[in-house]
Amino acid sequence: MSVQFFVYLGFGIVIPILPEVILDHGYGEVHVGGLITIYALASFFTAPLWGSLSDRTGRKKLILIGLLGFSSSFFLFALFLDYLPLLYLSRIVGGIFSGALYTAVTGFAADMTDEENRNKYMGLLGMSIGLGFIFGPAIGGVLGHTNLQLPYLASGILTLALAIYAGIILKEPERRGEANKRTLLPKGGSTLWQYRIRYLFLLSFVVTLVLAGLESTFQLFQISNIQITPLQIGYLFMASGFVDAAIQGAVVRRVKNGTETTWIIGAQIITALGLFLIPFTTNLFWAGVALSIFTAGNALARTILVSLTTKEAGGKYGTAAGMTYSMDNMGRIFGPLLFTWIFTKEAGNMYMISAIVALAAIALIFTFRKTSKSLRNINATTEA
Repeated sequence: MSVQFFVYLGFGIVIPILPEVILDHGYGEVHVGGLITIYALASFFTAPLWGSLSDRTGRKKLILIGLLGFSSSFFLFALFLDYLPLLYLSRIVGGIFSGALYTAVTGFAADMTDEENRNKYMGLLGMSIGLGFIFGPAIGGVLGHTNLQLPYLASGILTLALAIYAGIILKEPERRGEANKRTLLPKGGSTLWQYRIRYLFLLSFVVTLVLAGLESTFQLFQISNIQITPLQIGYLFMASGFVDAAIQGAVVRRVKNGTETTWIIGAQIITALGLFLIPFTTNLFWAGVALSIFTAGNALARTILVSLTTKEAGGKYGTAAGMTYSMDNMGRIFGPLLFTWIFTKEAGNMYMISAIVALAAIALIFTFRKTSKSLRNINATTEA
């Protein structure tokens, strides 16, 4: 939890500064999207490799490698604000090593837990991420007001210190997935797609697609709708971050084993409701209410999906986490591009389209329920 919190605190610090860096140096607005997309692309192509490596070599080693690489990306960005190609390189480096961190930490938590209490601990991990995103942007706004380099230097130093902390504190967990992995011998992520876990991967893509679409358009819409300021946007996302943390800490941990799909269906309905309300917001308060409702549903769906995916992974926790992370990044690649384009054509109607997409994704859960080809069944047969 502490590793996740500080990693996402460091990541959150730079979020409100990136557009200002690009515009302040006269690079052109298109590079804001470009730097976001290149980060997601790097994570997408490398996360499955990190997950497979995590399953073979251990979780702690990958966490330390990820932290050192992640830290270097912040320093690279801070030192070369005036040279756009190196800014892109820094984002590629950050994306690559963020994949290592996500897969190793998720695999670490899966190794430490059994199916009965995994929802609880995945919820706590999600809560720590939410808290990092709550305080990160607020700190970044203060630091960036002083100097545009300062948030990136602070993130680099924080992540480097975290690597030292993790090296001392973390102990390699017992590998719960090894026995099942030997009986099944899955050949990486492609084998997982032969089973019903593929529907969870697809749902992860849709959930993140809708989230990335909102993140890339919400401020643009509210500027024209209620003349919102960047400071007010910061307050709204901080408030939604508290909602995210509350959902992760108080709700997800109470989800009982076997009830995950019902909760995910409910989460998608809540997500759609929040999206539906956004076009009707007339002031800052109601904009915050709509955003918080969306955040509650999206956070609930995301975390339960991660937990359910590890249960369906047949012991291949790291590989499954890497595949989920890649699907998330596909959502972050296509979401901003797709929904920003729709926004230019349909404006407020974009959120109605997003709500329909969120509701349509429930079909994946019903298909998952009806499909019996599960890695759990294969493991049970092999062990018997």
